[in-house]
Amino acid sequence: MVALALDRGNTTPVAAGYAGAFVTVLIWAGWILATRHSAGTALGTIDLGLIRYGVPAILLAPVWLKTGLLPRKLPLLLLVLMVAGSGALFFQVSAFAIHSVPASSVGVLLGGSMPLATALIGITVFGERPDRMRVLGFAAILAGVAILLTRSLGSAASTGWSGYALLPTAATLWAIYTHAFRRSGLSPLQGSALIAIWSFLIHLGLATCFGTTLASVPVQEIALQVTSQGILSGLVAMVAYGFAVKSLGGTQAAAFTALTPVLAMVGGAVLLGEQIGPFEILAAVVTATGVALSTGILSSKA
Repeated sequence: MVALALDRGNTTPVAAGYAGAFVTVLIWAGWILATRHSAGTALGTIDLGLIRYGVPAILLAPVWLKTGLLPRKLPLLLLVLMVAGSGALFFQVSAFAIHSVPASSVGVLLGGSMPLATALIGITVFGERPDRMRVLGFAAILAGVAILLTRSLGSAASTGWSGYALLPTAATLWAIYTHAFRRSGLSPLQGSALIAIWSFLIHLGLATCFGTTLASVPVQEIALQVTSQGILSGLVAMVAYGFAVKSLGGTQAAAFTALTPVLAMVGGAVLLGEQIGPFEILAAVVTATGVALSTGILSSKA
C-alpha cells in the first residue's frame, strides 16, 4: 500500500531514491545466497523463475491489467529490453551461473559489474558525462572487482568457468534494463508488473517444454524461495530499484549494486561457510569507497 501511494507522485525524492537503492542491494545479496542454496535442492532454474515472477505477476495483476500487456505509449523495443534485461533472460543466465559459482564470486562478477556496464552504456550510447569523482569511483569499483576476481579465479574449479563467464553477461543485461526503464516513461510499479507477467508467461512456456519439479520439493523450501525470489526479489526489490532509477538516474542507481559483493561475501561466509581472507577484505574497502564516489555524494555541485 505504501508503494502504491508513492507511485501516484510524478517525482521521487532523492532520499527515497537512495533508500530504494540500498534496500535493493540488501535484497539482492539475500537473493544470491538463496539461489546458491537452491543448487542443493531439486529446484531448477525454471522452477525458480516460475516463483520469482509468478508471485509478483499475481500481486501486481491490477497494474498490468490496467496498462495492458503492450502499453500503447511504450515502444516495443523498450519493453523487450526491459523484459530481457531484468526478466526471463537475465534470470536464467544469472541463476544458471549462480548454481556453479560461490556466492562471494557471484557478488563480484554480478553486482560489481552492473554499475560499470551501466556507466559504460550511459557514456557511449547516451552521451552521459560523469564528473571526475564519479569516474574515480568507477575506477575504484573496477579495482575491487579485479582484486576479488583474481582471487576467485585463482582457486576456481574448471567446471565453474561457464558460470564465471555468464555473470558479466547477466550484469550487462541488467545495465540495458536500467537505461531502458529510465526512458520508458513507466512508473516503478508499472515496469515491475509488465516485467513480471511477461517473464512468468515465458517461464510457463519453458516449463511446458522442459518440465518442472515444483511438486516434488518440500513445502519449507518452496516457502523460502517464495519469500526470497517472489516477494523480496521479484516485487520489493524491483519496485525499490525503479524508484532509485527514477530519482537518481540509471548510472547512479546502478552504482549501489557494487555493495553487493561485500554483502554476498559476508553472507557466504556466515551462512554458506565460505572463507574470507585479506584479499576479500581489501576488495570490500576499495569497492565501498568506489560506491561512495560513484553515487555523486562527494561530487561538487554544478
